[in-house]
Amino acid sequence: MTVKVCMGNEAIALGALAAGVSVAAGYPGTPSTEIIETLAHLHRPGVSVQWSVNEKAALEVAAGAAYAGARSLCTMKQVGLNVASDPLMSLSYIGVKGGMVIAVADDPGPWSSQTEQDTRGFAKHANLPVFDPSSPEEAYMMVRTAYEFSEKYSLPVFMRPTTRVCHASADVELSEPAEIKKPGGFERRPEWCIFPALSYRRHGELEVKQYEMARDFDSMPYNRIEGSGRKGVAVSGVSYLYAKEAVSELGADVALYKAGTPYPLPEKMTKDFLASVDSVLVIEELDPVVEEQLLIEAAGKVPVLGKRSGDMPKNGEYSFEIVKEALIKYLALPQPQPEKEAEALPQLPVRPPVLCAGCPHRASFYAAKVASKGFKKSVYCGDIGCYTLGNAAPLNMVDTCLCMGAGITLAQGIALADKDATCFAFIGDSTFFHTGIPGVINAVYQGTDITMIVLDNHTTAMTGHQPHPGTGKRADGSGAPALDIETLLRACGVEHVSNVDPFDFPATVKAIKEAAEFQGVSAVIARAPCIAQIKKPATVRFVNNGCIKCGRCVAEIGCPAITPDNTGLAVINAPLCTDCGLCAFVCPVSAIERGERNAD
Repeated sequence: MTVKVCMGNEAIALGALAAGVSVAAGYPGTPSTEIIETLAHLHRPGVSVQWSVNEKAALEVAAGAAYAGARSLCTMKQVGLNVASDPLMSLSYIGVKGGMVIAVADDPGPWSSQTEQDTRGFAKHANLPVFDPSSPEEAYMMVRTAYEFSEKYSLPVFMRPTTRVCHASADVELSEPAEIKKPGGFERRPEWCIFPALSYRRHGELEVKQYEMARDFDSMPYNRIEGSGRKGVAVSGVSYLYAKEAVSELGADVALYKAGTPYPLPEKMTKDFLASVDSVLVIEELDPVVEEQLLIEAAGKVPVLGKRSGDMPKNGEYSFEIVKEALIKYLALPQPQPEKEAEALPQLPVRPPVLCAGCPHRASFYAAKVASKGFKKSVYCGDIGCYTLGNAAPLNMVDTCLCMGAGITLAQGIALADKDATCFAFIGDSTFFHTGIPGVINAVYQGTDITMIVLDNHTTAMTGHQPHPGTGKRADGSGAPALDIETLLRACGVEHVSNVDPFDFPATVKAIKEAAEFQGVSAVIARAPCIAQIKKPATVRFVNNGCIKCGRCVAEIGCPAITPDNTGLAVINAPLCTDCGLCAFVCPVSAIERGERNAD
């Protein structure tokens, strides 16, 4: 047994190895990404690790491995579960042979997501059990238990770490990785093919399993009641740590019910807890999953307070301070008085995220903005990735952003409903492979007049530069066929396709204008590597004495490397500058020149 400081995601990956996982598939998405990255980095013999093209593909790959008797792992963030939901709902009916864990990282806040959706509710919808770790240490232990539970019930099992658990670090006691057992292999079974008659029968069996699993959860160490006060507090996930610390600090006498498996709740433990208290405050992030189950079980005999009663926030991430305040109110404790007046701290400035200095997406957006001048009405449909930041001033080039791959299809709907609009759809290279291609096919099939601009920076930049089918690399670093976006577009029937370097500004403007004027589906592929993956050149840009203080270089492209001084003179921050040259195209008096970068 060794002790290692582990991030929560790393602990989940190491727990899966300790459980004998042999196939792991996922799609990168904060806060889940490091699970697959850890497995890929370790290169454990006998363990197949992949970044799949999207979450649906990842879940189906992991399910196939589990059909053949292997222990498999599928990872994603909460919005990725929407993409994987189609196979998931049927898989819960069909079941698995080998253990299968679906690690879905939720993002209360949200910090880096479109939604705050709660995977525990999804688990209930799919009739699948869910483990909700409160710490990296518990996540490590839980994932191993989850595999055993999965094989016992022949069902996939959810692991639901949240951002604080995924990215927190702690000392974790590690076991030696388990020997990977050779799976029995795929065996033909009638139940591998889902048909209505089988679905009807399996649904009934699945409902019965909910009660069996609830009884089984009674004996798990992740579920327990601490203390014996008449005031009850029920917690799930990382809220347990907040509540435990707050109870200790307040010296409160409460019965603390830790629900490490929030769906289904342990049967006997839940009954015993409700029978031992006069009231309950439920503390859980996002949906009232535990709260609603306790309300049903209490049947009005014990007051259950929480989100529905307005005693806990209904959205957002919890903190120690939020939990402590809720407990003080619930327990009717006096507000603690500060020992001395704390010095007021200055308010921190708001720092919204921006595209990096030298980001090729900025050049593509600005070129499209210039190219579309003169059109009666232009609509810019965005997508999920770094380039979503193109919505900010001064670019203002993202009018819509719904979900992965939706920019192309939203543009089609807008073009059909608004005949005055010239519709542009921006999509990144990784997102193009993820869910963009079906939208392309639909546009060609329906003959809808839109222009796609594929922002190809050769990586999945937003989540940490993971490879994708167009990069020529796999998760483990090995070589792979690099799928060509232009070839795919033409194979889908797009007739007008051009390739540009977005930093060749005149050529990019010309290509986008020609594409927009083409009647039908057109595409421009703007190819330039992510600036974070290349070395800075030996040259930079500087402002010469010809600057007329017009401010266009600052006001039109919003590059963080260019700011005005207190006289209005443009100043380029050399350490940030990547010599992309976009600012030189914007300057009306050629006051921006190239120079040597200082050695320091």
